[in-house]
Amino acid sequence: MNVYDSRQIENMMRQAGYQRAGSADKADLIIVNTCAIRDKAEQKLYSLLGRLAPIKQRNPDVVLAVGGCVAQQEGKALLSRVPYLDLVFGTHTLNRIPELVARVISTKSRIVDVGIHVIEDPLPTENARGNGKEVSRFVTIMRGCDNFCTYCVVPYVRGRETSRAPDRIIAEIEALVGEGIREVTLLGQNVNSYGNREGLITFPELLLKVNEISGLSRIRFTTSHPKDLSDALIESFVSLEKLCPHIHLPVQSGSDAVLKRMKRRYTRDMFSERVAGLREKCGDIALTSDIIVGFPGETESDFQLTLDLIQEIQFDGLFAFKYSDRPNARAAGYMAKVSEKEKARRLQVLLDCQQAITLKKNRALEGTEQVVLVEGVSRMSDTRDPQWTGRSLNNKIVNFTIPEKIAPSEEDWVGRQVKVVIYKGLLHSLQGKMLA
Repeated sequence: MNVYDSRQIENMMRQAGYQRAGSADKADLIIVNTCAIRDKAEQKLYSLLGRLAPIKQRNPDVVLAVGGCVAQQEGKALLSRVPYLDLVFGTHTLNRIPELVARVISTKSRIVDVGIHVIEDPLPTENARGNGKEVSRFVTIMRGCDNFCTYCVVPYVRGRETSRAPDRIIAEIEALVGEGIREVTLLGQNVNSYGNREGLITFPELLLKVNEISGLSRIRFTTSHPKDLSDALIESFVSLEKLCPHIHLPVQSGSDAVLKRMKRRYTRDMFSERVAGLREKCGDIALTSDIIVGFPGETESDFQLTLDLIQEIQFDGLFAFKYSDRPNARAAGYMAKVSEKEKARRLQVLLDCQQAITLKKNRALEGTEQVVLVEGVSRMSDTRDPQWTGRSLNNKIVNFTIPEKIAPSEEDWVGRQVKVVIYKGLLHSLQGKMLA
């Protein structure tokens, strides 16, 4: 979502007469867009601002701005902590950024704007492809969240849940397809509840409309809350030919006691039943998830239940994190904190467990044919053995060679879907050869 917001910011500044600088040293304006979901992300901000301080010292006219979730969370405190910072803007201020930058320059003042407003829509749709070689883009369909999970800061920094009008979403995707984009990932904190508050169409109905866009090859989405995963959405994986067979379904823990303290509003059994429903309808669907280890009060027994769930479900991949207290989130006040040493141990055990599963699943794909959307030349490529890269329908990175007699060029192949025979499954990718 921050990638999407950052593109919107860049588009607006281009319209205001700016262009991307080659480096921070050459910039007149430096904007840092931030995430507050974990303490580590927040600390990275202060580290980066420290590295930018010498630039500001050499050229006081450079405008330094911080936006996004940390800006929304900290507000004026950021100006106090970083005396050379010029502008702090929140998550609901995107449309006013050019105006705020102009005010900083004209008044030589330091400005904070973190008010929670209704974000005007449409946002700019001049969503240029940048380097001209991209094939996939993010498209935000809703903002904010109404769930208030006890560990999460999102409702406090991005506000309550609001959905964009379906016609604006479709228009944006059609514009992207006109620029050469072939795959879109629809974004929301909980896409399953799209349109509920406003009485719009449902998320499966939106997917149907996106599926009908001519020239679009693939549809993905994230994130899907397990408690709201409907039968209609499961059926969409069967009925919509452009919807890729991959779903990210964050479970967070395998312990019902922990899930209850997290206020996730589902049980382990409910999660397993939903997964069984997905696999019954779409047997080849890839499933990824999020896990938090070391939530306050998590016992060794709770942790073992999470490991058991990982073995039971056999996820294709996991994003796993150590719990960290976040401002305003209710769990920050919970007692029985797990030590950093123990959180680190549990995280490593969990990662080791999942890596073995992921490697087994990837090796099981050896000898199969995968349809790959070509993204470009692989970073692992060399002139003697050129390799290309893309993603399979179930969202696995595939690095592959093209038969010599085809004599490929990047312009000819980027954005195409090709069949690749997999000859090796690795932990983080697959290797293969394109069929002639």
